[in-house]
Amino acid sequence: MANIFKEFFSQCARPEGFLGRLMLNFMNFGHGPLTNWGLEHVKFEDKWTMLDIGCGGGATLKRLLKRSKDAKVYGIDISEESIAKARKLNEKWLDKQVFIAQGSASELPYENALFDLVTAVETVYFWPDLPKCLQEVLRVLKLGGRFAIIIEVADPESVWTKVVEGMTAYSPEQLKEMLDAAGFVSTEVYEKKPAWAAILGEKSNVG
Repeated sequence: MANIFKEFFSQCARPEGFLGRLMLNFMNFGHGPLTNWGLEHVKFEDKWTMLDIGCGGGATLKRLLKRSKDAKVYGIDISEESIAKARKLNEKWLDKQVFIAQGSASELPYENALFDLVTAVETVYFWPDLPKCLQEVLRVLKLGGRFAIIIEVADPESVWTKVVEGMTAYSPEQLKEMLDAAGFVSTEVYEKKPAWAAILGEKSNVG
């Protein structure tokens, strides 16, 4: 039983196969309250172009679309299973307002200064070379654009890091320091018990 539990939750990093599909359904539903709380700290405007990195099953893409009239929302994920699920969930808007691609946070396939907002919900735990990934996020943001990291495991010593293979948890303070070091400005940290956190950084509007 313990092995099945660990195998299931290790699907968080890169969902694959039957267990991966179960995990994507679990995440689409289970991450809803956290995501909605985190997005409350973003002052949305109409016609934004947005990117969700590690888009998983695509629920965050739908939530972003609802918050910005006439928006364009892009999603990227390393998992083929995630891409398939996200495309199915957003089929109504696919290739019209929602655009989904497979890829890594360390090498985003987008032009410079494209996005008003980039989000990362429950995913930075698995990003390889996090400082490099943050530079990529900074590159694709417009001047004055925002980056929102939303997490529910904010303790580096969390038991989840032992359950989920390849997971590294960061405290909100660590993430703020990394954003500041990468060149983000006006970084804000919001926390809610038991361990929810939203860390928002901005790309300087001075080019």
